[in-house]
Amino acid sequence: MVNRVASSNTSLALKVIGIVCILSFFVDFVILLLGFSPTDKQAQIGLSTALVDRGIVPMVGLGMILAAYWFDSAETGSDRSGMNLKFPSLILSSILGLMFLLIFPLHLNNVRQASTQRVNQISQDAQQAESQLNNQLSQFLTQLNNDQAKAQLEQARSQAKAQFTELIKDEQRYKQALDNPQLPAEQKELLKKFKANPQELDKFIAQQTDPNEVAKQRISQIRQRKEEAEKQAKDNAWKSGLRIGISSLLLSIGYMIIGWTGLKGMGALQGGKRKAPAR
Repeated sequence: MVNRVASSNTSLALKVIGIVCILSFFVDFVILLLGFSPTDKQAQIGLSTALVDRGIVPMVGLGMILAAYWFDSAETGSDRSGMNLKFPSLILSSILGLMFLLIFPLHLNNVRQASTQRVNQISQDAQQAESQLNNQLSQFLTQLNNDQAKAQLEQARSQAKAQFTELIKDEQRYKQALDNPQLPAEQKELLKKFKANPQELDKFIAQQTDPNEVAKQRISQIRQRKEEAEKQAKDNAWKSGLRIGISSLLLSIGYMIIGWTGLKGMGALQGGKRKAPAR
């Protein structure tokens, strides 16, 4: 008697836990649908990701419910006492299996399209930045035809050369600069080069104050950032598609096995019961 009561309580607890798990999933599902835009690829990707990340929760709930009916069957020889949730649970499992099976190709397609849009946007932004830089260069070169602008440029070159020359000649400051951990290694190498050959300083200042050279450097930086951004966008899309796609496929397989195997087993049990009187 005690064992039967304990088994009944365990069965009830498993059913309650299972129902709560399943309901919590559908509550999250309804909340995720609030403000959802079916035409927004990012919204579709976000919904698919959220559903797949929560997809194991109803599976745990279904497992709890089916385990509860296994307890009932082992104890009483029947799993039909009270409201029978076994058949609806198996139907729900089959439906969830089909849902996650559909998410698999849809998510991959959405990720691919979103990645293509992102890469195109990065390319357009880079082209716009290069165009703006070229316009600024043209305006600056036009201004350099003015004698006053040329004088200001020469003054800036002289000041820069004087600052570097003063630093190189002052051995104490020069060593402090080389020992400074915050100073980049490239700048330290430049200081050593200027120290060994002062003519390199003139070349460096000329390059750094040449509008065409500065523009080339900035264009190179823009293109480098563009390549890095495109690579990151593609990598993120690949990782998202792989993680969510495989997880969705695995969830689909798991739900279908639970649902279809359970439904097939219930049909076999019914057939066995019909054949029993004949014997």
